[in-house]
Amino acid sequence: MATPFKRSALSLLATSLTAVSALLSAGAQAEGKISIAQQYGVGYLILDVVRDRQLIEKHGKAQGLEIKVDWNSISGATAMNEALLAGALDVVSAGVPPMLTIWDRTKGKQNVKAIASLGSMPNYLLTNNPNVKGLKDFSETDRIAVPAAGVGFQSRTLQIETARQFGNDNFKKFDNISISLPHPDATSALIAGGSEINSHFSSPPFQYQELQSPNVHKVLSSYDVLGGQATFNVLYTSEKFHDENPKTYKAFYDALAEAEAIIKADKPAAAQTYIRVEESKLPLPLVEKIVADPEINFTIVPQRTFIYAEKLQELGVLKNKAGSWKDYFFEEAHGGAGS
Repeated sequence: MATPFKRSALSLLATSLTAVSALLSAGAQAEGKISIAQQYGVGYLILDVVRDRQLIEKHGKAQGLEIKVDWNSISGATAMNEALLAGALDVVSAGVPPMLTIWDRTKGKQNVKAIASLGSMPNYLLTNNPNVKGLKDFSETDRIAVPAAGVGFQSRTLQIETARQFGNDNFKKFDNISISLPHPDATSALIAGGSEINSHFSSPPFQYQELQSPNVHKVLSSYDVLGGQATFNVLYTSEKFHDENPKTYKAFYDALAEAEAIIKADKPAAAQTYIRVEESKLPLPLVEKIVADPEINFTIVPQRTFIYAEKLQELGVLKNKAGSWKDYFFEEAHGGAGS
């Protein structure tokens, strides 16, 4: 198994210029090399299985190509997007809204698009404030932890629901009480209580841990906002990497498809893979429960992503209007029944 190379978002950004120089001089996007970054949580299980089984290398060899894979872990969509545009990474992962933001920003230039979904799973807005039952109950004294305040999956989902309840002009109503904090830190703060962080727009597995506390309850699910099962995280890359590395790209996409099949064939084994690869301290029964949750679907086929494209363009977050979900996914993903 490849040993994951982990670095913080700050250290990655601090060394980005050096990394870009080194990558360019060595041919960062040469066929047979791929650098991938993921965030934290069971939402990245497909990538964990790919890494654990060395599936990219396997599918590369099937094409007669030896592929060197560089794995990175970063927290936050902003750091992901900056590293991708700097050329320090080939493939990054984040929620649907951050991907759409960079698709919109790079249209006609780097032309960043999504590769595949990493699965559909709900994200819960949780709180330990007993007075908060719905969005209307949040006040200026509350603080909502999110991985990337104002721009990440959780913030954009909250903005869409806020626009629905309070009107489009007020869609950023809760941005001023949102604080950027990695999921693990926010989870600790919410469970412990006593800090300014009394709410957290969480994700699996963290929301399951938090709900074990009798003082924490759910305010909202992302599925409530999107009308059902919907993609959480996606993988995305530049048009340059996609076009100049057809064999590497195909090996990566085929690896993702095989990982999906592996998870669905044996979910208990997939739970063990998550703990092993992520070096997680979570109890195995809890991870098994999460992986088997009927609300969660580990699929590379995108679901309900176009809702974000439509709503965020309507709110003025996106300048470009997508005709369909296929506008911001590379063609390899078009064969599935996506949305």
